[in-house]
Amino acid sequence: MKQDPEVTVRADLRSQTTGPTASGFRTQGDARRGSSPAARSRGGGRTRSMGCSISGLNALYDAATGGGDVWINERRFRVLRQIGEGGFAFVYLVREQQPASDAAPARRHSAHVSEDGTYAMKKVLIQSKEQLDLVREEIRVSSLFNHPNLLPLLDHAIIAVKSTQGDWSHEAYLLFPVHLDGTLFDNANVMLSRKEFYSTADVLQIFRQMCEGLKHMHSFDPPYAHNDVKPGNVLITRRKGQAPVATLMDFGSARPARKQTRSRSEALQLQEWAAEHCSAPYRAPELWDCPSHADIDERTDIWSLGCTLYAIMFNVSPFEYALGESGGSLQLAIVNGQLKWPAGPNPPYPDELRQFVIWMLQPQSEMRPHIGDVVLHVDKLIAKYLS
Repeated sequence: MKQDPEVTVRADLRSQTTGPTASGFRTQGDARRGSSPAARSRGGGRTRSMGCSISGLNALYDAATGGGDVWINERRFRVLRQIGEGGFAFVYLVREQQPASDAAPARRHSAHVSEDGTYAMKKVLIQSKEQLDLVREEIRVSSLFNHPNLLPLLDHAIIAVKSTQGDWSHEAYLLFPVHLDGTLFDNANVMLSRKEFYSTADVLQIFRQMCEGLKHMHSFDPPYAHNDVKPGNVLITRRKGQAPVATLMDFGSARPARKQTRSRSEALQLQEWAAEHCSAPYRAPELWDCPSHADIDERTDIWSLGCTLYAIMFNVSPFEYALGESGGSLQLAIVNGQLKWPAGPNPPYPDELRQFVIWMLQPQSEMRPHIGDVVLHVDKLIAKYLS
């Protein structure tokens, strides 16, 4: 596993002095919030930080609204605004500024260079060793993939911070390309309210791109499963006169796909892990009720992919209807493959699209296709309906 990088972060603020620091982390600003020895001396020597009263980047974000800048690994950013949050994570829109003349060359990802210098910076609050291990695993796994339909991690840092109560915790900062058009989930909510639907052509092209990203993950030896394929994890970018571009994101649940259970205890452990990491409406049947003797593979993602294709078509997930029924059970609807078809566009989608969904939503995993077969089939549909 790669070690966390030594990252220097600082803020340029008017009429303020040296402020909070942490190991591999430095700020200039907001002395009122507390201070500690710098992680690096001016002469280039290293001193051990004794901690800080607050998170350094908390101070930076507060100050940045007044015109502060942030440097990460010699790259200079301006925090523009918060664009999202969830759980223990916050996402900020930042813009890279002109590098200082003595700064090291910025590291770029060949397929995801920002045209206007804007990026998304994700801040994760880490309160336990388990959370820290999960973030480090997300960073490790994200660094494995290099594909235009998978959101790349451009840079990252994990820092140790000290609270006002004297307790130590960590914060992680992850830098990604920014996609302000939202996710498939965001689009579905808007389209549902307007009773709008994607065209057959857009459905197939969006889905094809998702499949390509997932195929890259499944092609590893051993294969990696995403484990949380859903509309909320698919970014959509719209370009005038072109089909929407789909990018699969969030690899916090991605793990080697193939697992064996050989006891009831192992089966329950897998179910508990899935309940925490795999969104319920898109979770494969074998992860709801795992047999004591089973071989689980990457076709858990194929189930989620089928659910997501359904959601692209109808703006709702295929099994959540059960939650609105008296005595309905999401788990039973999924495990039994009780699929219902809502009203769709007029003219309706071709029956071959519905059959495609059904093919992927087989309750028995061994009956589902692998990703290579899914790609071949979607290509046939594209050739038929987009020619």
